[in-house]
Amino acid sequence: MLFANSSFGKTLDIIQREMDVSVLRREVIANNIANADTPNFKRSVVNFESQLKRALNSEKPNGNLEAKMTSSRHIPFYRQIDYRTVGPRRVLDYLSTSDNNGNNVDLEQEMMNSLNNQLEYQLLTQALTSQFQRVNLVLK
Repeated sequence: MLFANSSFGKTLDIIQREMDVSVLRREVIANNIANADTPNFKRSVVNFESQLKRALNSEKPNGNLEAKMTSSRHIPFYRQIDYRTVGPRRVLDYLSTSDNNGNNVDLEQEMMNSLNNQLEYQLLTQALTSQFQRVNLVLK
Protein backbone atom coordinates (compact mmCIF):
# COMPACT_ATOMS: atom_id res chain seq x y z
CA MET A 1 0.00 0.00 0.00
CA LEU A 2 1.32 3.42 -0.95
CA PHE A 3 0.28 5.10 2.31
CA ALA A 4 1.04 2.14 4.58
CA ASN A 5 3.21 4.07 7.04
CA SER A 6 0.98 7.13 7.29
CA SER A 7 -2.02 7.87 9.46
CA PHE A 8 -4.13 7.97 6.28
CA GLY A 9 -3.05 4.44 5.37
CA LYS A 10 -3.60 3.20 8.90
CA THR A 11 -7.09 4.73 8.95
CA LEU A 12 -7.97 3.11 5.61
CA ASP A 13 -6.63 -0.23 6.81
CA ILE A 14 -8.65 -0.11 10.04
CA ILE A 15 -11.82 0.87 8.17
CA GLN A 16 -11.27 -1.96 5.68
CA ARG A 17 -10.73 -4.46 8.50
CA GLU A 18 -13.88 -3.27 10.28
CA MET A 19 -15.85 -3.63 7.04
CA ASP A 20 -14.57 -7.19 6.60
CA VAL A 21 -15.57 -8.00 10.19
CA SER A 22 -18.99 -6.49 9.54
CA VAL A 23 -19.48 -8.83 6.57
CA LEU A 24 -18.42 -11.80 8.73
CA ARG A 25 -20.78 -10.65 11.48
CA ARG A 26 -23.62 -10.50 8.95
CA GLU A 27 -22.94 -14.13 7.97
CA VAL A 28 -22.87 -15.20 11.63
CA ILE A 29 -26.14 -13.40 12.39
CA ALA A 30 -27.76 -14.93 9.30
CA ASN A 31 -26.61 -18.37 10.46
CA ASN A 32 -28.04 -17.73 13.92
CA ILE A 33 -31.41 -16.70 12.44
CA ALA A 34 -31.45 -19.67 10.06
CA ASN A 35 -30.95 -22.05 12.99
CA ALA A 36 -33.42 -20.39 15.35
CA ASP A 37 -35.55 -23.55 15.51
CA THR A 38 -32.73 -26.11 15.51
CA PRO A 39 -32.64 -28.07 18.78
CA ASN A 40 -29.52 -27.51 20.91
CA PHE A 41 -28.11 -24.92 18.50
CA LYS A 42 -25.89 -22.35 20.19
CA ARG A 43 -25.69 -18.88 18.72
CA SER A 44 -22.37 -17.37 17.73
CA VAL A 45 -21.03 -13.85 18.06
CA VAL A 46 -18.01 -12.15 16.50
CA ASN A 47 -15.48 -10.48 18.79
CA PHE A 48 -13.09 -8.01 17.23
CA GLU A 49 -13.46 -4.44 18.42
CA SER A 50 -12.23 -5.00 21.98
CA GLN A 51 -9.02 -6.67 20.77
CA LEU A 52 -8.48 -3.92 18.18
CA LYS A 53 -8.92 -1.27 20.87
CA ARG A 54 -6.43 -3.08 23.09
CA ALA A 55 -3.90 -3.20 20.26
CA LEU A 56 -4.36 0.47 19.39
CA ASN A 57 -4.05 1.47 23.06
CA SER A 58 -0.82 -0.52 23.33
CA GLU A 59 0.74 1.76 20.70
CA LYS A 60 0.38 4.77 22.98
CA PRO A 61 3.30 5.42 25.28
CA ASN A 62 2.50 4.27 28.78
CA GLY A 63 3.51 6.23 31.82
CA ASN A 64 4.72 3.20 33.74
CA LEU A 65 8.33 2.60 34.56
CA GLU A 66 10.02 0.12 32.29
CA ALA A 67 11.41 -2.97 33.90
CA LYS A 68 15.08 -3.59 33.38
CA MET A 69 15.62 -6.82 31.50
CA THR A 70 19.06 -8.34 32.04
CA SER A 71 18.30 -11.56 30.19
CA SER A 72 16.53 -12.37 26.94
CA ARG A 73 14.49 -14.90 28.91
CA HIS A 74 12.84 -12.20 31.01
CA ILE A 75 9.19 -11.51 30.28
CA PRO A 76 8.56 -7.83 29.57
CA PHE A 77 5.87 -6.03 31.55
CA TYR A 78 4.63 -4.20 28.51
CA ARG A 79 4.29 -5.46 24.94
CA GLN A 80 3.10 -3.45 22.01
CA ILE A 81 0.48 -5.30 19.92
CA ASP A 82 0.46 -4.71 16.18
CA TYR A 83 -3.15 -3.97 15.21
CA ARG A 84 -2.61 -5.85 11.93
CA THR A 85 -2.24 -9.11 13.84
CA VAL A 86 -5.68 -8.77 15.43
CA GLY A 87 -8.40 -10.78 13.75
CA PRO A 88 -12.07 -11.50 14.36
CA ARG A 89 -13.02 -14.45 16.56
CA ARG A 90 -16.23 -16.43 16.36
CA VAL A 91 -17.40 -17.31 19.84
CA LEU A 92 -20.21 -19.70 20.78
CA ASP A 93 -22.61 -18.48 23.45
CA TYR A 94 -23.02 -21.41 25.85
CA LEU A 95 -24.16 -19.33 28.79
CA SER A 96 -27.74 -18.55 27.81
CA THR A 97 -30.71 -20.70 26.81
CA SER A 98 -33.99 -19.22 25.71
CA ASP A 99 -35.98 -22.25 24.54
CA ASN A 100 -36.90 -25.58 26.06
CA ASN A 101 -35.05 -27.36 23.24
CA GLY A 102 -31.64 -25.97 24.27
CA ASN A 103 -31.53 -23.37 21.52
CA ASN A 104 -30.42 -19.93 22.66
CA VAL A 105 -31.23 -17.83 19.57
CA ASP A 106 -33.52 -14.89 20.33
CA LEU A 107 -34.92 -13.70 17.00
CA GLU A 108 -35.62 -10.18 18.24
CA GLN A 109 -32.08 -9.81 19.50
CA GLU A 110 -30.62 -11.21 16.28
CA MET A 111 -32.71 -8.82 14.19
CA MET A 112 -31.49 -5.90 16.32
CA ASN A 113 -27.92 -7.14 15.92
CA SER A 114 -28.48 -7.32 12.17
CA LEU A 115 -29.81 -3.77 12.06
CA ASN A 116 -26.94 -2.45 14.18
CA ASN A 117 -24.45 -4.25 11.96
CA GLN A 118 -26.01 -2.81 8.81
CA LEU A 119 -25.92 0.72 10.27
CA GLU A 120 -22.30 0.23 11.31
CA TYR A 121 -21.38 -0.89 7.78
CA GLN A 122 -23.09 2.18 6.30
CA LEU A 123 -21.21 4.39 8.74
CA LEU A 124 -17.94 2.75 7.74
CA THR A 125 -18.64 3.32 4.04
CA GLN A 126 -19.37 6.97 4.80
CA ALA A 127 -16.11 7.25 6.74
CA LEU A 128 -14.23 5.68 3.83
CA THR A 129 -15.89 8.05 1.36
CA SER A 130 -14.98 10.98 3.60
CA GLN A 131 -11.33 9.93 3.65
CA PHE A 132 -11.17 9.86 -0.15
CA GLN A 133 -13.06 13.15 -0.44
CA ARG A 134 -10.32 14.73 1.67
CA VAL A 135 -7.69 13.34 -0.71
CA ASN A 136 -9.62 14.70 -3.69
CA LEU A 137 -9.85 18.09 -2.01
CA VAL A 138 -6.08 18.17 -1.55
CA LEU A 139 -5.44 17.08 -5.13
CA LYS A 140 -7.65 19.80 -6.64
